[in-house]
Amino acid sequence: MKKNKVKIIAISSLALALILFFILVGFFTDLLWFKELGYVSVFFTELLSQLKFGIPVFVIVGLVCYFYLMVIKKNYYKRLGACEHSSSEKSINWIAGILSLAFALLAAFSIAQQLWFQLLQFTNSTDFGITDPIFNNDVGFYIFKLEFLQRLNVLLIGLVIGFAVVNVLYYLALLVKRRPHLFDREEKKAEQNSQNPFSGFSPFGSFEASGSVPRFNKSTAANLLKVAGTQLAVLGVLFFLLLALHFYLKQFTLLYTSSSGVVFGAGFTDIKIHLWVYRLQVALSLAGAVLVVLSLKKGKIKRILLAPAAMVALGILGVFAGALVQNLVVEPDELNKERAYLENNIAFTRYAYDLQDIRTEDYDVQYDLTAEDIEENLETITNIRINDYEPALKYYNQTQSIRLYYNFNDVDVDRYMVNGEYTQTFLSAREIDENAINQQWLTAHLKYTHGYGITLSRVDTVSESGQPAMLIDSIPPVSQVPEIEITRPEIYFGEDTNNYVIVNTNEPEFDYPSGESNVYTEYEGMAGIPMTLLNRILFALREGDMQILVSTNIDKDSRILINRNIMERIQKIAPFLSYDEDPYIVAADGGLYWILDAYTVSGYYPYSEPFGDTGINYIRNSIKVVVDAYNGDVSFYIVGAEDPIADTLQNIYPDLFKDLEEMPESLQAHLRYPNTMFTIQADIYTKYHMTDVNVFYQNEDGWALATETYGREQVTMTPTYFIMKLPGEEEAEFINSIPYTPSGKNNLTALLVARNDGENYGELVLYQMPKDRIIYGPQQIEAQINQNTEIAQDFTLWSSAGSTYSRGNMFVIPIGSSLMYVEPIYLESASSSLPEVKKVIIYYNERIAYEDTLTEALEVMFDVDMAALRGESESSSEENEMPEPEIGSYELEELAEKANAAYEQALEAQRNGDWAAYGEHLETLSFYLQQMLPEEEAPALPEEEMEALPDIPE
Repeated sequence: MKKNKVKIIAISSLALALILFFILVGFFTDLLWFKELGYVSVFFTELLSQLKFGIPVFVIVGLVCYFYLMVIKKNYYKRLGACEHSSSEKSINWIAGILSLAFALLAAFSIAQQLWFQLLQFTNSTDFGITDPIFNNDVGFYIFKLEFLQRLNVLLIGLVIGFAVVNVLYYLALLVKRRPHLFDREEKKAEQNSQNPFSGFSPFGSFEASGSVPRFNKSTAANLLKVAGTQLAVLGVLFFLLLALHFYLKQFTLLYTSSSGVVFGAGFTDIKIHLWVYRLQVALSLAGAVLVVLSLKKGKIKRILLAPAAMVALGILGVFAGALVQNLVVEPDELNKERAYLENNIAFTRYAYDLQDIRTEDYDVQYDLTAEDIEENLETITNIRINDYEPALKYYNQTQSIRLYYNFNDVDVDRYMVNGEYTQTFLSAREIDENAINQQWLTAHLKYTHGYGITLSRVDTVSESGQPAMLIDSIPPVSQVPEIEITRPEIYFGEDTNNYVIVNTNEPEFDYPSGESNVYTEYEGMAGIPMTLLNRILFALREGDMQILVSTNIDKDSRILINRNIMERIQKIAPFLSYDEDPYIVAADGGLYWILDAYTVSGYYPYSEPFGDTGINYIRNSIKVVVDAYNGDVSFYIVGAEDPIADTLQNIYPDLFKDLEEMPESLQAHLRYPNTMFTIQADIYTKYHMTDVNVFYQNEDGWALATETYGREQVTMTPTYFIMKLPGEEEAEFINSIPYTPSGKNNLTALLVARNDGENYGELVLYQMPKDRIIYGPQQIEAQINQNTEIAQDFTLWSSAGSTYSRGNMFVIPIGSSLMYVEPIYLESASSSLPEVKKVIIYYNERIAYEDTLTEALEVMFDVDMAALRGESESSSEENEMPEPEIGSYELEELAEKANAAYEQALEAQRNGDWAAYGEHLETLSFYLQQMLPEEEAPALPEEEMEALPDIPE
């Protein structure tokens, strides 16, 4: 018997240990991953905070609950005395202990799980230095403290209700274990008993058998109710006190939830009616607590309902009173009644969206551009974007994928020095399309582990076929930009890297294709978790893949790379931030890096109007995240103006955030003011540029974001990046801008610009158009284009020929004191899936230039020689000029690889029917083959090599 008992205990212990091990697999693998990244302190912040908060809650609630149940038991024994059936004292105490333990665990888990982060914000909060005008609380109280107090209050009310449930359960246990004398015996007459046909059976058992009938014992029942009443009084008082706290905290929410009338935030009706309703509810709740004690003491339990009834009545009365005051008092004199609250609404909303420091400049438009003005603004002119994102992405995927298993996810816009010139570019990362490769385990997780390189092209130039003119292309990368050198083109961490991979195995990793064969490599980075036996077991369980454990290709030097998707990677480290959906790739210091914009947001800023349906009424782009595409290192940098939320997060996670000065200058040069942030600010500013209360109330100067014809549909314009010399500035800079029109009209009223470079990063400038005359807006220019006979004829001709034309973005470009509008036209033929830039339209001073290239359109519009202005010896169109391959000192093997890449691209262009690109790639191939010849030989290609090349169709 003893052996069996030991065996059962051993088996049970083993089973429990296995269950616990499976539960903790996620915990241990996450710990290993955070350790790899150097963020162990971040990982333990949540756990330790929950323990610091949860353990005291568990101990306090457990002890209070047990003491509470012991008091119930004591009073039960005292009031009811002897019982007809009694269990052992030990079993009754065990029940109390189990109930207390279970309730304490539930309470501690709920509170710690839901409040740990709010508690850290509460204890590490940073003041905003701005107080609300109603309660004189610092804004930090609403952002960091109020939510914690409200949640805590709700959980405490839940605890009181939980205590009531435990109370009932323990009473039931006492009634079963120590059954009271609820019935007395009453003797029956014998003859009556003998006449009872059911005398052999009775639900009262011994009463019936002994010839007696049960009689309800009112004294025992009364004592039982008195025991319960004492405990209910305590719970009732606590409930009403917490309800009073609820309404007390509720009054503060008026400042960011109410939107009665024209004011967002507390207005006249809120302050005069709703605020006082909440305060009276506090008083009624306190009265309810007193009423509970008095009613139970006097045995008049029904009186307890008076307080809740009064609170409901007050709530209904408050709704009607608020509606009456709003309609009969406020609306007839709304401006005067709401003036002070509108001032609060305007000032606080502008600060919440960082609009308070916008620099406004009058822009007196004069159409007086000269050749000298064009020359002085060449950096602006030569960076006008005539390429668009979608056509460029299609081109990259069809001509630069090289193999079917490569994919370009999106196109990013940035700026680089290109041959000594500050140049706006498109670039995109070439990643492995995990759905396009063989899904066998070895192929998916050991062989195809990484993408390779980027493509880069200017935004203002196209090839003869109307496609982006590449500056960096091919595999390995062929660069015409001496300033950009990529020595680590491998992309192990990206936007499409969703699978785990294992590196440094016995199976060589595929690096890139080379002709009919492939080049293989071995990972030389620092990323990854060592594949020890224990780790192999853990990750086999985590991934649900036993190949990790049994594969003979994995050895002691192997490492597993997990969480490789950059969005998932950073969200796992810092889930408390909001992230931009568009990370962008940067080439710097020989490597590739992803930069992501992170936002600190809140919905609790007083008097600030929320953006759309997001519930967000405060936002800052205070944090930039950098992810190394090769090593997977993640760095969080705090940038920009003061942000108390970012400061508070830095207090909570001191090892997570770095100062901007710690970011390499090569990466700082590529920081962008994010379009997501700029779009939100621009949208809010359509209303909140008005600071005069009278104008704001009447919406006399309401604006709207301008519209344009994009493709063939009218759409709202979005911010556009430019390299531009702003009016009054000495140098060109990287900016993003968006135009405004008056609400309900199409003329241009203002241009909002966000500066991106150096010390000017984040500065917003508003160029306001003159109000004494009409300045055409984008949609009015679109109408002018539609009325142009030559353009209309081309559109009709293309459509009848089965081709599809589409209009690109309309660009509003200030040059000196003038405005110029540029719009590219794309054509997609029925036989080709690649849209090409077919025409470029320039509108200036009621004139339209409609030419094949931007250069030609500029020359026609302004009667200038663009080549001469650039200092070129011969007139040429930069759009039609394919950049020459980079000339450098290559080893013979490297030249052969580059020649082979050009050959592969030529074949790909031939398959796509893109004969212009086909010819360009043959020229590149010819160049590298010539470089392979001995210096004394003629530069022409040998005849036999030329014959080996595919023929170019007529």
